Amino acid sequence: MMLDIARLMLFPALMAFAASSDLFTMTISNRISLALIAGFLVLALLGGMSAHAMLLHAGAGAAVLAVAFACFAMGWVGGGDAKVAACVALWFGFDHLFNFLIYASLFGGALTMLLLQFRQWPLPYPLSGQPWLNRLHDRQSGIPYGIALALGALMVYPDTEWIKAIDLTRLAMR
Repeated sequence: MMLDIARLMLFPALMAFAASSDLFTMTISNRISLALIAGFLVLALLGGMSAHAMLLHAGAGAAVLAVAFACFAMGWVGGGDAKVAACVALWFGFDHLFNFLIYASLFGGALTMLLLQFRQWPLPYPLSGQPWLNRLHDRQSGIPYGIALALGALMVYPDTEWIKAIDLTRLAMR
């Protein structure tokens, strides 16, 4: 039962924390990435994932990390975003990676357009005292892409083997 609750809650909670951290501070702590990696390892081992499957998941994470850090080197994404994207790929493996990348791209495009529009207008005076809103409104600041990554991940997560392995009838009975 505890394993099912961890499968149901851990990944979504960490993704929500990554998104909110990026929104309010424009940074994603390495601790979030480390927690995602540790959570994957613990749940994969406790859930009986085979060594072969774990290596495939690690390969997906490594592939995304390589591409994401190339994007980071070009200044297109932040380092925290690159690490979180790789951690999501670790959790999803190649089976759900494409869907995640599509959703994250669509949400990222919408978020970018929304922020570009938001930055065209002056920030209302009552809101100007909020440092996080000032940072978000600043045309020189980046896009908190962790929000798009989290939304994309949360769209795909219900279709993964992590959720399919949960015995929902047993959880509902308690």
